[in-house]
Amino acid sequence: MGGVIGRAKGENNCNIGCINKSGKIGEISRMSEQRRILYGLDDVPKPFPKALGLGIQHVLTMFGATVAVPLLLAGAMEMTAQETSVLVAAAMLAAGVATLLQVNLGTRLPLVQGMSFAFLGPFFAIIGTISGRGGDPATIMTYIAGAIILGSFVEMFVGFSGLIGKIQNVLTPVVIGPVIALIGLALFGAGAPMAGENWLLSGIVIVSIFYLTLVLGRKKPMISVFSILMSVAIAYGVAVILTVTGVYGATTPGAVDFSPIADADFIRTGLIFPWGLPRFDLGFFLAVMAAYLASLIESYGDYHAVNQAAKGPELTEKQVSRGIGMEGVGCFFAGMFGGLANTSYTENIGLVGLTGVASRYVVNIGAVVLIFLGIFGKFGGAVATIPSPIVGGLYTALFGLIAAIGISNTAKADLSSIRNMMIIGFILFMGLSVPAYFQGLEAAGITFAPSWPQWLAEIVSTIGQTSMAVAAILGLILDNVIPGTPEERGISPKSTEKLISEKDRC
Repeated sequence: MGGVIGRAKGENNCNIGCINKSGKIGEISRMSEQRRILYGLDDVPKPFPKALGLGIQHVLTMFGATVAVPLLLAGAMEMTAQETSVLVAAAMLAAGVATLLQVNLGTRLPLVQGMSFAFLGPFFAIIGTISGRGGDPATIMTYIAGAIILGSFVEMFVGFSGLIGKIQNVLTPVVIGPVIALIGLALFGAGAPMAGENWLLSGIVIVSIFYLTLVLGRKKPMISVFSILMSVAIAYGVAVILTVTGVYGATTPGAVDFSPIADADFIRTGLIFPWGLPRFDLGFFLAVMAAYLASLIESYGDYHAVNQAAKGPELTEKQVSRGIGMEGVGCFFAGMFGGLANTSYTENIGLVGLTGVASRYVVNIGAVVLIFLGIFGKFGGAVATIPSPIVGGLYTALFGLIAAIGISNTAKADLSSIRNMMIIGFILFMGLSVPAYFQGLEAAGITFAPSWPQWLAEIVSTIGQTSMAVAAILGLILDNVIPGTPEERGISPKSTEKLISEKDRC
């Protein structure tokens, strides 16, 4: 799920499982229908500097959301600046490799891969659990890597076996909508506290995102595509000025510390398992699978969206299955490189529609640039200098949007049905209440189910602390056990046709 204004798609009629990361989806699609394709899937823009510029544009388009995810997690793990730079670089490297795999061996469409916001909930649960045991950031990342790798095998199986079509009949809008909503709702406790460290900087981020997306972006959709990147750049510029002029001292929240750039290596070494060998935990794996399910459905819509934007031939089931399977391979490499799970990025689909450039060659260049950034250590060091209040501003502006769009996804189902309303309301409530219960036990030092085997209690506790996992499990059971018509559940042929045709979200 990639990423955001993240990794939620569609303003009013968002498709199943989508997270609109660009915010101007309807206008972008209508523009893509009006514009002719300048470079088709197999075209090679010449001269090379032109192709390079178009490839870098893809990197810039996904840059804001791609950097935001590792920064959010680094803050939660209390990583040092050096550790943060490694995480950012590893995420870039993984995104570049995953993009190459998708473009050349997966769907063979101009799809950029990047970090998904859908995985934040499970990752935060892992962070909380391992931190509670006294684990340091490196230890936490080995468990995250293990969960990503195990989940990647499931995604590969679902994709290469062709099961994605069957999953859509099980994971309906009644379930996926609340699950996506909880990506944002479950993180409410981290927004204001982090932003409140310096309301000036976080306020600049929030106001800029709203203004660039909803005011200027209505007139010039390309501005909306870059709204996250531009907002962070504006706030960061203010922070640099206030730091250099001495207004902010070294200990002032929001001051920019440039030492990570100097400390970072020019060329990173130890690219494979930089945090150590992965560690596997069944509870963490099950928690992460909820995010993988959301990502699967999201990517299904992405493939149809980019194919329409690129005006490609009719998308085949084999092509879709191959794409899902290759996303799993990309996630495997993400775990191996010490990065984070990847998914298709909607911002870049919008860019294809806006520019009329659907060339795979161009996206391949962008992927190579991402790999370079992942190997060039100074880049990660530069990103690590972004003050935490700016990241807090991203929290508050983006996660509420994800929650709202997740709720809007339920519109594909019949919301006049008391069956659907009870299921949706129940799993939303339990997705917030059950984690609060388990977190309360942990805070009070009370052991959950002391009479149970320790391994079983830990698995249940980990799942119980993950909002998305709780909602997904309860939703899958209730929605598939309680009788309901296909129309009621939003999976009738008419609903499916609407899902594929409504690509105004990308």
